[in-house]
Amino acid sequence: MSQLKKYINNDETVYNDALTMIKLKKNILLKGPTGSGKTKLAETVANDLNKPMYSVNCSVDLDAESLLGFKTIETNEKGHQEIVFIDGPVLKAMKNGDLLYIDEINMAKPETLPILNGVLDYRRALTNPFTGEVVQAKEGFSVIAAINVGYIGTLPMNEALKNRFVVLDVDYIDGHTLKTIIKEQSQLTDNEIIDSIVQFSKDLRIMSSQGQISEEAASIRALLDLADLATVIPIRRAIKRAIIDKIDDEREQQAIQNAIELIFE
Repeated sequence: MSQLKKYINNDETVYNDALTMIKLKKNILLKGPTGSGKTKLAETVANDLNKPMYSVNCSVDLDAESLLGFKTIETNEKGHQEIVFIDGPVLKAMKNGDLLYIDEINMAKPETLPILNGVLDYRRALTNPFTGEVVQAKEGFSVIAAINVGYIGTLPMNEALKNRFVVLDVDYIDGHTLKTIIKEQSQLTDNEIIDSIVQFSKDLRIMSSQGQISEEAASIRALLDLADLATVIPIRRAIKRAIIDKIDDEREQQAIQNAIELIFE
């Protein structure tokens, strides 16, 4: 598999526990704010286990076809048309014994997900409603899901579904670990600017914890965008493009602007 920029966290037990849980055949629910690295963690697990990762991106429009696949018409070798079923991400992961990643699982309508109950418990199986095929997961099949708590558009998870997972909290990173990630995963090399961004991130997290700004403003994803932009445009303008302009609330914008004045001269 191709080289991947690995997931890094101040708390090494987060990744180590994720890998241990997968080896114990547990389903993992990653719980944390957007941009905290949940998808990167799942990708790193898949890479270290040398497995492909099949992804499902949940939304209110998610349906059984998005999960399992769909029927279509194809022309066979004899030139005749026939109806065939194209496997979706869930069935591909099950049949190949690979990793299934379900992103923002609490964005899906509750009535859509019970089709996965048998996949997520001891049976590791389901009956495809489109073909009648009973699919038993191949050895090695694993499931990681991610959840953003309290965000607009999210719904409470069904208890029967939640009980099929063990939970890992994935929080934002800071300090030396954040500095390492910026160096490894962005184009920025100026240590002085990197140190300022790390301090800026700390201030953003404090403001987020106090309810002054939304969690999205402090995401690792936004900081990496900021770092890249800072290589080609002035740092204050980079912050405006990467963070401030994404926010609609003028009070949040002003709070971030105040933090900028204290850190970036």
